[in-house]
Amino acid sequence: MKKKHTISEQPKETSKQINRRGFISKSALLGAGMAVTPLAFSSENHASTKKPMKNPAVRDGKRMLGTLEVSPIGLGCMSMKSGSYNPPRDKKDMIPVIRGAFDLGVTFFDTAEVYGPFTDEELVGEALQPIRDKVVIASKFGFELSTGSRGGRNSRPENIRNAVEGMLKRLRTDRIDLLYLHRLDPNVPIEEVAGTVKDLIKEGKALHFGLSEVSPATIRKAHAEQKVSALQSEYSIIQRALENEVIDTCGELGIGFVPWGPVCRGFLGDKFNEYSRFSEDSRFAAVPYFTPEAIKAHMEVLNLVREWGIKKDATPAQISLAWVMAQKPYIVPIPGTTKLHHVKENQGALDISFTDTELKGFRKSLEKISLVGVRSPETALIDQ
Repeated sequence: MKKKHTISEQPKETSKQINRRGFISKSALLGAGMAVTPLAFSSENHASTKKPMKNPAVRDGKRMLGTLEVSPIGLGCMSMKSGSYNPPRDKKDMIPVIRGAFDLGVTFFDTAEVYGPFTDEELVGEALQPIRDKVVIASKFGFELSTGSRGGRNSRPENIRNAVEGMLKRLRTDRIDLLYLHRLDPNVPIEEVAGTVKDLIKEGKALHFGLSEVSPATIRKAHAEQKVSALQSEYSIIQRALENEVIDTCGELGIGFVPWGPVCRGFLGDKFNEYSRFSEDSRFAAVPYFTPEAIKAHMEVLNLVREWGIKKDATPAQISLAWVMAQKPYIVPIPGTTKLHHVKENQGALDISFTDTELKGFRKSLEKISLVGVRSPETALIDQ
């Protein structure tokens, strides 16, 4: 069944407010919630200590995930064909988005076998085939998909190998640049998973190893067996639980951090407001920080982001991405979209800089706001 959600009318724009709609118009002219809780830990440690500049890059405008060089902002391809957060889009409409993203400077594309399942890998493979050697493709394994539909978690060595063989065919390639464990299988030791990926790397079928939504302890165990290049988990101005040890563990071990949901599933892009409601069959309806109570509480965060947008002559989405990247130089967000003008807008985040003082002021304002339905810091220490 197609996912549907209803969105009520957005707040009226002020003359100074810049939101996605304003950006689009300007571009056209140019061409079950949890309890209310503030996050309990501080983050001066997570603010940039660099002098004012564009978001820190390592090499010629690139960032590093371990030893893997990628564009500083990637593209999440989850919802293009899979219908995860919107009705499935037509291939003929999505291929231009993916190739257009490359033309705009994106070289890092993220997908997974479970998206669809399989449909998004097929789309990404077809879209990137003509430029395969100029891009980095990441995909993920970790679920039972032998019946063609999603089952439980399965990271047994034979399933990993079967998954990779399918990925190679669907992605029309001879190697997976970044091969992630999508979710930890409690029945398979992480060392065994890492060892299997290590063998695949020796065989040339994968080049780098990644993890997703795991604890610092699991990161260390996996890294000891096979060097981990990237950890992918949800992280945004609103969802900040990973600041509890996880991001710093990545920095300590030389691992890149890849936030999914860096614009909080569109909320920080000014997509919703306090009057937004979702139909029961919408995936948004199951998100704890999208209950009516949570959205109302988080309007304070969105208003803060809007204020910074006015200061920086930027859209809320650009401020949200720039803030995420300013936390550490090894952070590479992968905002997802089905619209090329949003990709262009997101790339504008690369032109936004924060001074140390600005980051501290932003954080001070942010920590005064109570959040609803977000992960507690303690959950970052537990495999998800």
